[in-house]
Amino acid sequence: MNLPSETTSFVGRSGELRAVRSLLESDRIVTLTGVGGVGKSRLALRAARQAAEHFADGVHLAQLSPLREPSLLAQVLLEELGLADRIGGSAEEVVTQWLADKELLLMLDSCEHLVAACADMVRTLLDAAPGLRVLVTSRQPLGMLGERCFEVDPLSVAHPPADADTAALSGDALTLFTDRAAASAPGLSLDGARRTSAATVCQRLDGIPLAIELAAARLPGLSVEELAERLQHRFEALTVRDGSPGTAPPRHQTLRTTIGWSHELCEPLERLLWARLSVFSGGFQADGARAVGAGGPLRAGEVVRVLGGLVAKSLVRCRVDDAGTARFSMLDTVREFGAQWLRELGEEHRARCAHRDFYRDLALRADAEWLGPRQVAWAARLSADHANLRTALEFSLSRGDGRAALETGGALWFFWFACGFPREGRHYLGRALDLCAEPGPERARAQWACALVAIVQSDLDTVRRLAHALRGTLGGADAPGAHAAVYLEVAALTLQGDQEGAIALLDTAPDLPDLTGPFPEAWLLLKVTRAFVHVHRGDFADAAGHADELCARTERLGERWMGAWAGYTRALASAGLGLPAEAACHARRALEGKALLHDNVGAVMAIDVLASASAAADRGRHAARLLGISQRMWQAIGPSQLGMPELIAARAESERAIRTSIGDTAYDEEYRSGLETGTAEGLVYALAAPPGDDGE
Repeated sequence: MNLPSETTSFVGRSGELRAVRSLLESDRIVTLTGVGGVGKSRLALRAARQAAEHFADGVHLAQLSPLREPSLLAQVLLEELGLADRIGGSAEEVVTQWLADKELLLMLDSCEHLVAACADMVRTLLDAAPGLRVLVTSRQPLGMLGERCFEVDPLSVAHPPADADTAALSGDALTLFTDRAAASAPGLSLDGARRTSAATVCQRLDGIPLAIELAAARLPGLSVEELAERLQHRFEALTVRDGSPGTAPPRHQTLRTTIGWSHELCEPLERLLWARLSVFSGGFQADGARAVGAGGPLRAGEVVRVLGGLVAKSLVRCRVDDAGTARFSMLDTVREFGAQWLRELGEEHRARCAHRDFYRDLALRADAEWLGPRQVAWAARLSADHANLRTALEFSLSRGDGRAALETGGALWFFWFACGFPREGRHYLGRALDLCAEPGPERARAQWACALVAIVQSDLDTVRRLAHALRGTLGGADAPGAHAAVYLEVAALTLQGDQEGAIALLDTAPDLPDLTGPFPEAWLLLKVTRAFVHVHRGDFADAAGHADELCARTERLGERWMGAWAGYTRALASAGLGLPAEAACHARRALEGKALLHDNVGAVMAIDVLASASAAADRGRHAARLLGISQRMWQAIGPSQLGMPELIAARAESERAIRTSIGDTAYDEEYRSGLETGTAEGLVYALAAPPGDDGE
């Protein structure tokens, strides 16, 4: 279950919760509709959490608000379901196949801008997965056969007669206002006339939760009575920008007017920053806010202060992650108001260019520091800003700026290749390469990145084609960076099982230099591949020597990803030398590094070696369960053992040895247990040394 924790109190909705749960029991597709800010997402999340116990395979949430490109919907679902970017087949096929035998509730949040794509996807998934239920939130129905719509109304509002006892005033809207007022203005007591004024505020705002929260955020500067009076005047003077009052449904008018009133009460610099921040997708950090928000009257040094004002007014939300880093976001309705204001200011193009440039520069900085101690931090940062990277790339491609797309996409080679997003990387890199054919370092970097993701996808013909193209872009076999093309050709040979051809080509490449110049990572990849090839030629001592040299180099660099590959090949070499305990130790260290970076291909390969080492150490039951865990992971990735003959043979030999050791019945029992273990739990099991194993 990947549902976010609730950070504020959940008020009311007991009847709605019962109704939604009942619909989920009787219908396979349930859509919660209603105006923006009415609380559809909060209600759906609470209902999904309460219904989780009825779904054997849990509840999964896909937040679609940041997604702007409908063609990437299946890719987002694949990521949110925790599936590896499988080799072969479309993302839709991977998701469909995985869901086919699941009993699962899938929540699609904020679908109104992707209605057609979501309807098509949901129809496909429901046809393929009889145990699937889908809970949707959207401002409009998906319009598909069998869809049950449930309109989410505002919170109940008290309408007391003039002589009513103010202490008796109640209603969920008033409860929400009271709760948020206490957070905004600690110590505030809502009694007597003040409680009547609070009820008036809730009534004036039609009980819409977002409108109430925005109003409550004004209390540090206004009394409740002043708040009620100003709202009354604001609504009396209501004029819809594009016509006369009444051109929008009343509740839409209420929220828009409330947000507009909040806008008017902001300082001029706050209004300007609000508009500029609307170009972000899925949240941002302070450095991004400075890069995009600064300019004209708003100096870079003032951005954080102004941003703090928007947070205090509940227009921008702030969360601090486990590392102590603050990330900011805006609700869709607030962001949309800012986007409209940005267009009216005539600044949309400038802000989007600033956003594109910031994320291009962020990708370049991450690339420059990837082979170093900040590697894991960079992987986490880019994962958090994944939606913004998509938005920046889409903007570049839509504007015909192929060079910017090449530069950003190429700099993200490690994100696509090492962090589990090869399909998406190829999607953007292929479009960028088609758009901009001009030779140069940006094109070379993008060709390299595209070839790397083709390796992960086992598309060896494309790897060879791009290796040839890269040589041409660089200027020939002796040009700086040509070793990158050598690596691509060697990788293609070794993956198809031609280890003799691979070693012959490796012997033409220079030895490990000082990692300066273009493609420094290619030198390290050549080194790990050399160790890998020696393993499969039976030269275990040579393989161990190359792996140890690479381990030492990566430790000096402080990096983890390439060091994990070194640990993997060292584990293979130790196993070949008849040292199973040593092999297990290296395999677990490799697995730890791969898990940190969500490199599922590297992780499952390490588990295969760990299973083999456990079998050789007479821990047959442990080894059988590890094979079950790895098989489940391979099913989500693609061809087992990447289709490599040597790895397939090694896996078959492990199974034969385990069955001989513990018998078929015990093997099948442990293997089935591993096969039923989720990826996260499987990694925990694999990383823990079995009883009696000191790990050395």
